Amino acid sequence: MILRLSPISLVAAAATMLSGSSAAGQAPTGLTVPGVSAELAQRRRTQIRGVTYDLALTVGTADSASGTVRVSFDRRGGGDVILDFRGTAVVEGAVNGAPWRSIGGAWNRHHLTVPAAMLRDGRNTVVVHFTTPVASAGAAIIRTKDASDSSTYLYTLLVPSDANLLFPCFDQPDLKARVALRLTTPGAWRALGNGALTRADTAAGAVTHHFARTPPLSTYLIAFAAGPWTVQTRAEQIAPKGAPVPVSLYVRASRAREAEADTLLAMNARALRWLGEYFGVSYAFGKFDALLAPAFPFGGMEHPGAVFYNEESFIYRERPTTSQLLGRQATTYHEVAHQWFGDYVTMRWFDDLWLKEGFATFMAARLQATLDPQSNAWKTFYLRNKPVAYGTDATAGTTPVWQALANLDQAKSNYGPIVYSKAPSMLRQLEYLVGERAFQRGVQQFLRQHAYGNASWQALLASIGKAAGRDLTPWGRQWMLRPGMPIVEQQLEVVDGKIARLRLVQRPAQPSRSGTGAWPLKVQLRLHYANAQPVQLPVELRGDTTEVRAAVGRAAPAFVYANEGDYGYAIMLPDSASVRWLEQHVAEVSDDFLRAMLWGSLWDMVREAQLEPVRYARMIIRALPREQDEQLAATLVGRLVSSVNRYSDPAVCASMLPDIEALLLAGAADDTRSYGIRKAHLDSYIGLAQRPQSLAQLRTWLTGDSALGLPVRAPTRWALVTRLISRAAPDADSLIAAELRRDATTEGQRQAFVAAAAKPDSAIKAALFARWFRDVALNEEWVTSSLRSFHDPEQQRLSRPYLVAALETLPWIQQNRRIFFLGSWLGATLNGQTERAALTLVDNWLAAHQALAPDLRQKVLQARDDLERTVRIRERFAGVRPTP
Repeated sequence: MILRLSPISLVAAAATMLSGSSAAGQAPTGLTVPGVSAELAQRRRTQIRGVTYDLALTVGTADSASGTVRVSFDRRGGGDVILDFRGTAVVEGAVNGAPWRSIGGAWNRHHLTVPAAMLRDGRNTVVVHFTTPVASAGAAIIRTKDASDSSTYLYTLLVPSDANLLFPCFDQPDLKARVALRLTTPGAWRALGNGALTRADTAAGAVTHHFARTPPLSTYLIAFAAGPWTVQTRAEQIAPKGAPVPVSLYVRASRAREAEADTLLAMNARALRWLGEYFGVSYAFGKFDALLAPAFPFGGMEHPGAVFYNEESFIYRERPTTSQLLGRQATTYHEVAHQWFGDYVTMRWFDDLWLKEGFATFMAARLQATLDPQSNAWKTFYLRNKPVAYGTDATAGTTPVWQALANLDQAKSNYGPIVYSKAPSMLRQLEYLVGERAFQRGVQQFLRQHAYGNASWQALLASIGKAAGRDLTPWGRQWMLRPGMPIVEQQLEVVDGKIARLRLVQRPAQPSRSGTGAWPLKVQLRLHYANAQPVQLPVELRGDTTEVRAAVGRAAPAFVYANEGDYGYAIMLPDSASVRWLEQHVAEVSDDFLRAMLWGSLWDMVREAQLEPVRYARMIIRALPREQDEQLAATLVGRLVSSVNRYSDPAVCASMLPDIEALLLAGAADDTRSYGIRKAHLDSYIGLAQRPQSLAQLRTWLTGDSALGLPVRAPTRWALVTRLISRAAPDADSLIAAELRRDATTEGQRQAFVAAAAKPDSAIKAALFARWFRDVALNEEWVTSSLRSFHDPEQQRLSRPYLVAALETLPWIQQNRRIFFLGSWLGATLNGQTERAALTLVDNWLAAHQALAPDLRQKVLQARDDLERTVRIRERFAGVRPTP
């Protein structure tokens, strides 16, 4: 019998299967409801002190790991003590040396309640024997199998609240603990953890690795990895005084030769040295291991003493571009900066998530700008952070930087551009406001005051404010607690060739979310002259309208730009006279950073439906052949495609496509330009190809192993295959099989999965949508990678039946998937649509789900925004046709 289920019923069935049946024991009530409630966390922070964990685990290739944890703590006050645990089973236990015979009944699959009658005031010890799952996804211990040599590798991933899936613990960031780990593995394996390896005992084909007890750590930062890794270690003098620190790189054996070990070790060590000097606190965790983790779902994870990086972002299978190299460096600096902001001092609760993530991103740019001035790091910071931040903060789903959190189960919703991109931009504004020296002194004082402890945003601003001699409390209320962001419009009046009036008018991007009133802003305004030196004016915006009196009477400029240097956080919309000049001359602006920002402001005008997408596209077509900055050229190529392929109607796209293809081919073939610029042109041509002659060109490149003089290696070859398949190649299965014969690696298998997801076939889409939920062995990173292919905008009529089904899955996804997945899921789903019919489906679903959790509603509204803008922009400029 064949049972045909709708996409929604498929999700319901999968969710039921994966959630498991309820266990015998306590029913979740009060403090023992799923997750870690703010109420439970508050109770424990007053009840418990001095936590230590002695954790012993036995791991291998099996689907579970067995373990024992000895939890010691000081108890102050009466009542039960509640541990958090969501693993497979609790086997037996003891409290203060006495057997805990009712342990099974004390566990409700979320929490383990230690009865008050078994406890005493002062020091207590609880021992629990348990098992926990090991899986490709959905477990605290992630298992990957190397397709090249069949080796198995394991690593943990506990952020934000999966430590309690690994072992019974107090899983909240402000109950830091000293951790001693003992890990038993197959005999041929190596292992690493937060602490240094002190000894390894071998017996009966297994080896037990003993790691030194750590300084106080938050539970989400506990980590280990095990497998037949290769390792390279060297001693680095991290601090001017003290012994050298061992710095190691762990890589799986099949990729060891590809890894640039010396470069990566030096990069991490250099960051450790510089940051120790900047913060006035030497690296605090003894040794430093960097692990290149296969199928890792994030760019990196900052465990103290054991940073895990995404392997594919750190080992290149074809020549990397400048943007890729700078991105790898920025990721390294970000994770190393966490050793201070996040690890040494940790936020008290995940409502202050920005305190670690925003700071790490900001410090990565500060470090990069200092150590490598030629990198133009603040331009990179702008290009990587501001469009993403604005794209979220200007939506109806925006949130404050400080995001209230009632339960750690909801912490995944707090991850996203607000904390990763807005927060560091806000810190750049704060540093400009108080001055670099005062900012640094305040940060140093903050770290000294809260060493190995926890703190809040108020404590940080108090330290910086004290160093700067000013009260930052009002500034903090506006930037930490108020949702949304300002849009600033330039208004210029010129009389007889002189500036008669220059005003900066500020308004909220989302008044219904932000309320009224201006944000405090300090910016650097530039009056640009084509044949004279610019005039730069510092301006503080304190009200809705700011008169720039220092500009009055000066010669009329070629253009005005109110955020030179990117110190301010606001969407800056140029005045009409500036737009007219920039439309013809923006490519002549010699400063790469300023030019990038000018292009960005013009793009913001497109997104605000104040500038025709076709007009912006024509500006790019004229300027792109002259653009020599790799990062900006790649950005402009992407915006060119978006302008015509997303924001313009299909007729406009079809009419402009031949010219755009010719431009991209010419740029890719131009051997006088840098490799990165040529590669950006080539990649965009591949992604845009849809005419028969263009698709035939892709096949030629695939057969010949080269494209316009550029070698075609595995990543680009898979892009060619995926594009051909998305355009209904009749030999799709043969294309995938042929490429898999060439590339039988683990990464090749992932790329084949992504390519198959691109098939424009309703049965394929139905099967894949179901598999995303039913296949418990499917790695989460594979799912993330396949979303874009499944929701290809050119196949939106095929994927639209899954739009509502995808929204229905959100509670399950929040519960069962990692951080970032929820945003990727919604982003790919809604960005795969461009028509009003899809927008109507989303709005009807939101109207019918008034009881949807607020954090999930906000995520939907954030993702909805670009779909709404796309519809609005298309309808606003429906009558505009391209002109040469």
